[in-house]
Amino acid sequence: MSPSTPSGPRPTIKDVAAGAGVSTAAVSKVFNNTGRISEPTRRRILDAAGRLGWSPSASASALRRSRTRTVAMVVRRPTDVLGADPFFSELITGLESELSPRGYGLLLHLAGDVREETALYERLAAEGRVDGAVLTEHRADDPRLPLLKGLGLPAVLLSTAHGNGITEAVGHLLALGHRRIGYVCGPDDLLHTRFRLRVLREALAAHGLVPAAVVHTDFTEAEATAATERLLALDDRPTALVYANDSMAVCGLGTAQRAGLSVPGELSVVGYDNLPLGRWIHPRLTTVDQYVQQAGAAAARELLAQCGEDVRTEPLTGQPRLVVRESTGPA
Repeated sequence: MSPSTPSGPRPTIKDVAAGAGVSTAAVSKVFNNTGRISEPTRRRILDAAGRLGWSPSASASALRRSRTRTVAMVVRRPTDVLGADPFFSELITGLESELSPRGYGLLLHLAGDVREETALYERLAAEGRVDGAVLTEHRADDPRLPLLKGLGLPAVLLSTAHGNGITEAVGHLLALGHRRIGYVCGPDDLLHTRFRLRVLREALAAHGLVPAAVVHTDFTEAEATAATERLLALDDRPTALVYANDSMAVCGLGTAQRAGLSVPGELSVVGYDNLPLGRWIHPRLTTVDQYVQQAGAAAARELLAQCGEDVRTEPLTGQPRLVVRESTGPA
């Protein structure tokens, strides 16, 4: 790669990384003097930067010398899904309740996949734009925590309570006489998807039952609708459906009503999150409260403590509870 000319584009950290055959994180470590980089690799990076005439910007260097009072949250969801899911509004409210009074700002980014998310963290670290990061949705073989540790950025993995919420939901439906209970959940690589599905299976197995059907989705309206239509078309269709979040439950409830089914007369519906929209629809949604705002506040306090702020960190202790409303009734 040839150096840029005065009239050409200014070289970037990605150009340096490509020229040295390394990641942008490695370039960041060398110029920020963080982490461990072998001497040959360090020399290649410095040589590539010299050939390109690249150096960290003065503003980025200044930011690295002092706190930016900004934390990042990268959400790996499509824009339309994020906009339609009030979960993140509740989460941001909880985060801001702790960040804003202490003069911290939240920098929100969207990522389409793990590579885009990784590149965002590397860029934010290299440019010195944030003091730390809040991570959402723990995935199997999650690379983010070791990545951020290597970048020298404090990070907190959001912890929402799971506990007995699904168990209570299943118990409630069984008490109403339901024996064919379907489950519409999220992607299988999310650990909370696997955990809740296991709990649901165990709760049913305690009564000699198995799920009537399980459908994985990507949380979009289209997939929630398709999953509901698929389950309602079964010859021995479920009499109750449990959804992994309230947005999909509301979508499923509407799908059932458009198909001519009475809710809860012919189909009971249970959501998860206890978001405000569940109180606004008809019939009002039975759901599991997992204290989203409290979880966001707890994550913010933990991250602030890692950033050196004098805050009292408290674990999220509230157990999920079932909030019974009008969307569930006798089988």
